Amino acid sequence: MKNISALYILLFVSFFGFSQSYEFKTVVDLDATDVISQGSTGTCWSFSASSFLESEIIRLTGKQIDLSEMYTVRQTYTDKAWNYVMRQGKAQFSQGGLAHDVINSISKNGIVPNILFSGLKENEKKHNHSKLADSLKTIVTSYLKDEKAYKTNWKTDVEAVLDYYLGKKITTFNYEGVDYTPQSFLEMSKINPKNYVTITSFTHQPYYTNFILNIPDNFSNGSFYNVPLTDLMSTINYALNKGYTIELDCDVSEKTFSSKHGVAVIPEAKDSSDALVNIMPEMDITPEYRQQEFENFNTTDDHLMHITGIIKDQNGNTYYKVKNSWGTKNVGNDGFINMSEAYMKLKTISIMVHKDAIPEAIKSKINLNLN
Repeated sequence: MKNISALYILLFVSFFGFSQSYEFKTVVDLDATDVISQGSTGTCWSFSASSFLESEIIRLTGKQIDLSEMYTVRQTYTDKAWNYVMRQGKAQFSQGGLAHDVINSISKNGIVPNILFSGLKENEKKHNHSKLADSLKTIVTSYLKDEKAYKTNWKTDVEAVLDYYLGKKITTFNYEGVDYTPQSFLEMSKINPKNYVTITSFTHQPYYTNFILNIPDNFSNGSFYNVPLTDLMSTINYALNKGYTIELDCDVSEKTFSSKHGVAVIPEAKDSSDALVNIMPEMDITPEYRQQEFENFNTTDDHLMHITGIIKDQNGNTYYKVKNSWGTKNVGNDGFINMSEAYMKLKTISIMVHKDAIPEAIKSKINLNLN
């Protein structure tokens, strides 16, 4: 009888002990600009990387500047069109991109404040790029179908479409009483594009080397430093604790990623409906399982966001405060996601950080020299 009673107690504790509603406590909370919406676009890469750079500007200068996401998008579309045509259509041409596309763009084209280049027409309040993307794709595919029959200049046509939907390029502007070019505005912000690197962790390439990650949105063939999963997580924790925010490319297709609840977790149990509101045991994520989920396409690079802090629940479990770009209307947690350590380990495609946000031992192993 005593054994039966003990069994009931164990089952009770096991079931209800993990049915605690989340109670989060902030451990690290770094400066970031307000959550905004990317609207009906596939340009999370620009919204998240711009948010990341805005936090970098705060860290470097103390200035809070709302950067134009669409200025970067406009410049990058030109590069995408050229890449697509020169590869004769054997390349990705979509609204998607990666964080290094923003770094590439600001290096060549500088940055501008959003107040001067919103990418919205008069009376528009929400971004919608469906017609823009369709128009651009029509131009480049029509040209490739029969360049001799194409009556105008495809590059001129691409620029005309971008002018119409997003606005004409800015060459000079006045901001807070000072005249700038996009490049001089970049210099004022103290952002040095050469200081930012992308790090990932996959087993199909040697650790502590860099390689081109073959994912659809890497149209520009950006290079990634490959480190063990423990080093990836060490870098994330080190950076945040040292005051550096992080750009994140990850998968958000899991049912246990919820903008409504503001939570992302990887529960052990297959029936995970309760995990969005209550603490549940999570999977132990190994490099092998992470690689498996990447190769079977359960993990894809479908969204980019911005890590701004560290949070713990009442049991001491670690989560990361992740700024999303889906606005604050009809979403929980003011537009942020509390992402568990297990989710970060499994679903992260890559991170982008300032070189000084990488632990010295890891920096030495990847032979990082950006001076």
